[in-house]
Amino acid sequence: MSGEEEENAAELKIGDEFLKAKCLMNCEVSLILDHKLEQLQAMSDDPSNQVSQVFEKSLQYVKRFSRYKNPDAVRQVRELLSRHQLAEFELCVLGNLCPETVEEAIAMVPSIKGKFHQ
Repeated sequence: MSGEEEENAAELKIGDEFLKAKCLMNCEVSLILDHKLEQLQAMSDDPSNQVSQVFEKSLQYVKRFSRYKNPDAVRQVRELLSRHQLAEFELCVLGNLCPETVEEAIAMVPSIKGKFHQ
């Protein structure tokens, strides 16, 4: 983004690097970290071998704020939101916040106005 343009998430002006980035919802990160934790535990013969505090805190955070626990539900949410040609940023914000109405979704992510039928 040039220095003259100001970032504005409401208008989806968030910079090319963010528009092209793959974003993950909290529930997706939770599944990934759970799987990694299982791998680490399976590889370790030493029960005192623990994951880092950052890993543990990150896992706690995404578990706390994940609405979807079931891997199939997580896939369905991404698939459903992907049908509306949302930017990754928009998709993940909506997937994390779970608005109940289109109006609520637009209030949270103004850049989606016109992408959903009200």
